[in-house]
Amino acid sequence: MKMKIDIKVTRTLNPKQKPNVDELNFGTQFTDHMFLMDYTQGVGWHDARIVPYAPISLDPAAAVFHYAQEMFEGLKAYKTKEGKVLLFRPDKNAERTKRTNERVCIPEIDGTIFVEAIKAIVAADADWIPEKEGTSLYIRPFIIATEPFLGVRAAKEYLFIIILSPVGPYYKEGLAPTKIFVEDEYVRATAGGTGSIKIGGNYAASLKSQEKAHEKGYSQVLWLDGVERKYVEEIGTSNAFFVIDGEVVTAPLEGTILPGITRDSVIHLLKDWGIKVSEKRMTIKEVYKAYDEGRLTEVFASGTAAVISPVGELCWKDRKIVINKNAIGNLSQRIYDELSGIQLGKLKDRFGWTVEVESYNKG
Repeated sequence: MKMKIDIKVTRTLNPKQKPNVDELNFGTQFTDHMFLMDYTQGVGWHDARIVPYAPISLDPAAAVFHYAQEMFEGLKAYKTKEGKVLLFRPDKNAERTKRTNERVCIPEIDGTIFVEAIKAIVAADADWIPEKEGTSLYIRPFIIATEPFLGVRAAKEYLFIIILSPVGPYYKEGLAPTKIFVEDEYVRATAGGTGSIKIGGNYAASLKSQEKAHEKGYSQVLWLDGVERKYVEEIGTSNAFFVIDGEVVTAPLEGTILPGITRDSVIHLLKDWGIKVSEKRMTIKEVYKAYDEGRLTEVFASGTAAVISPVGELCWKDRKIVINKNAIGNLSQRIYDELSGIQLGKLKDRFGWTVEVESYNKG
């Protein structure tokens, strides 16, 4: 049964000046409003509201500060040339939120309510969606434990928040290949842990490795498995794909990598095109061996921020390999063009992936 959510809307009396569309950075500027909803044990989720964007007040003993009970999601809203506002597969973000909440003992939010909340806040600030080529409105839903107590248990109070940020193209100079450092010292995740869900702790644990990669001149890291340190898993916060002998290989969903929505879309497209794609474990040695034998033709990452991020160089144990002459591969470009075309309403959505945000009662 389709559920509806009643949302109280309070419009800002002091609208912000919108940023220059040519100077948009990722996640640094935010719109006029935010969505809030509270959870209280015994009551459930309640008091859904859209209010002016502003700091929030929390008790210093709030559980999120001490025991990191929180989660987040990320997706985008796009404006088509006809003026329509589209979301890309928000139901998948709702499904992943359910899995994340279950793992870290946060109360479940009904998927329909989750999507309706996103639609409402996007509609309220739809005039913030930039219309220049390659731009979009980034959407960050997140939940934090707000109950003030010091003790290791699930909190009894939470706050669900959605904020919005206009963003420019991930690559300002086009879809440029990145340089990736293969991390075999630090570990991102192991089976049974939290690698398959979206929580801040996963990202905090990755910062040291990322700093190391940057010091060596690399933009991101390719994570290996946490037990044997030999199987390729993710590239930074994105899913990794390797094209070998015409077959596209990506790590399987076995609890250590994030089930990316863009990843799922890429796999769906490849199968639709009749291109062989395999979800299987593959060692970094196998990747380098395929390169040495001329069988590795492309490497790319998939994610919400960049959609597709081609890899031009890998460095493992001080050995550097340059992939496809440090240029984006034909398949990477084709996938990017198809996905971004669907997201922006330029191409026919054959799979029913886009959801239109209709006008919303702004109160």
